[in-house]
Amino acid sequence: MEKSDDSGEHHPDLSGSGTLGALGDPEPHTPFPVVGIGASAGGLEAFTQVLTHLRSDTGMAFVLVQHLDPHHESRLAEILGRSTSMPIKEAKHGERVEPNHVYVIPPNASLSLASGILHLVPRGDSRKPHLPIDYLFRSMAEDQGSRAIGVVLSGTGSDGTQGACEIKAVGGITFAQDERSATHSGMPRAAQDSGCIDFVLAPAEIGIRLGEVGEHPYLAPAAVEPEGDPTADETYQKILAAIRVVTNVDFSLYRDTTIKRRIVRRMALHSQKSLTEYARRLTSDRAEVVALYHDLLINVTSFFRDPEMFESLKDKVFPELIRQKAPGDPIRLWVPGCSTGQEAYSLAMALIEFCDVLPVRPPIQIFATDLSDQPALDKARAGVFPEGIELEVSPERLRRFFRGEDHIYRIDKGIRDLCVFARHNVTTDPPFSHLDLISCRNVLIYLTTPLQKRILPTFHYALNASGFLVLGTAETVGEHTDLFELKDRTHRIYAKKATAVRHPVFFPALDFRSGALTGRRARPPGPTTIDFQKEADRILLGRFAPPGVLIDEDFNILQFRGRTDRFLEVPPGEPTTNLLQMAREGLFLELRSALMEAKKGTEVVRRDGIRVRSDGAIQLVNLEIIPVRPLGQGPYLLVLFNDAETDAPPAKSGPPPVLS
Repeated sequence: MEKSDDSGEHHPDLSGSGTLGALGDPEPHTPFPVVGIGASAGGLEAFTQVLTHLRSDTGMAFVLVQHLDPHHESRLAEILGRSTSMPIKEAKHGERVEPNHVYVIPPNASLSLASGILHLVPRGDSRKPHLPIDYLFRSMAEDQGSRAIGVVLSGTGSDGTQGACEIKAVGGITFAQDERSATHSGMPRAAQDSGCIDFVLAPAEIGIRLGEVGEHPYLAPAAVEPEGDPTADETYQKILAAIRVVTNVDFSLYRDTTIKRRIVRRMALHSQKSLTEYARRLTSDRAEVVALYHDLLINVTSFFRDPEMFESLKDKVFPELIRQKAPGDPIRLWVPGCSTGQEAYSLAMALIEFCDVLPVRPPIQIFATDLSDQPALDKARAGVFPEGIELEVSPERLRRFFRGEDHIYRIDKGIRDLCVFARHNVTTDPPFSHLDLISCRNVLIYLTTPLQKRILPTFHYALNASGFLVLGTAETVGEHTDLFELKDRTHRIYAKKATAVRHPVFFPALDFRSGALTGRRARPPGPTTIDFQKEADRILLGRFAPPGVLIDEDFNILQFRGRTDRFLEVPPGEPTTNLLQMAREGLFLELRSALMEAKKGTEVVRRDGIRVRSDGAIQLVNLEIIPVRPLGQGPYLLVLFNDAETDAPPAKSGPPPVLS
């Protein structure tokens, strides 16, 4: 979700894998776990082995979904009944699930769970592939939350992958059959490739492991806090510190409800019931620290999530953006916490559909950012999705914007090229600029109030005067009604207000040292794939964000951001990092005056229309100096250079607000 480097701690932007799993996981509708088990070709043997090695007193309910011939009766329940002493029967519509019972899907039907009750709907004659496992798993994620368990067994295709990801996203536990034991490995392989599978085992081992996991307090009827002793909070802080040391990400300013539940989830996977024991494990198991970190960043994402919101954008927002644009001006969108890209791609499709009626489609630029490079941004950049997206994307959009391949859909290159995916931290890194719309849905709910107060002024600063902010249905701008005006209450769409209110800038952690001249940490020898990706992200951010420098109180440059050679040059003589000594002809006097003013105060200082000579030509430059005050550090100054011809002046009612 965010940009970071090897030299400091970062606060994550939690919104797409980059987001924490659902805050306050959905309230389960049964006091016991429900296990969904899905299979296709080769499933009978796999089902049999799971049930044979599964205790009959686990206290869990089991729902089995097999790809069946819709025109023939099924004897699946009868055959599987020989493998277990638990009652096993064909599922009936309206039947409430009970613990230690097994329910099998009937032919020609789709099966779901709602309020602990089974619901059957006819399969119908749709030409679309039948995806009953995804259908069941998704309903379980919504109905059971962290007490949902999904198991993907032998079969072809990718049915179950999308649903398993949703189960894990809400804190549930997922299994997949290992390829060596699977008659057909397509389905379990697709699920594993998604990154959302906790256990990859043979069916017999799955049966045994299900019984062990079911005994953990994480799946108990009452909500469980990690250890009730007085040292629990201290141990919790040690766990956060372990994550910070390994990943340079600080979760201490985020709401701890879901973080603690996800810690207990990891404990359940390792059959550990002591928080102290788990914290001790993290001190010697770096892979587990990384796994916990990625668990915290899992989030629910899908195409056209809340479809009515996209229609509201077409009706109320996009027309206003077009009216404000001169011919040829680009429409610029930013999606912080983009996870695996579905939100960004959905906005691109919706905007193109809106532009179909225009004589000429304006250029579209969508910046999608997330803290999690791997796997979230890697998947977003690839633009490849399992066939389960058919439950989210209309057939018309699938035909127009995707290319169907073997059980996958690949986003059209024209849509892919509109989106720039980059690692970026919305809580610490300077934002993109001159934006028309920011879509930041289901992010703020994971943040404490002080952190929300820092981010919202950042969004206000990044938007054009006529820009819009889109939040999730459960989120508002809180106290910042001076910055944003509500335009759509249902979908929490806000318009930027022109304001004279000045908000202090500070980034909670001064982590601007990926290109710093001082204070670098030693880096292991030899480049890695991650190093190259970070460098690519740095280039992208430098291309689309204003060039500038971060300086200390003595005006020494700590970091260059983007290409600044048109504004700064290395003077002859001894090397220097002093900004004033590097200023090009025409910039020095205005720059020094603005720096002295900014150093004394806490407000943004701006100078417009400065005539700067570069390579013999005169350019008009707008200068912004933003005080940056990290906790217990500083003061520092962020100096931004903008071309006067493309840089919009501040609103007449006052200067732009300071970032926070």
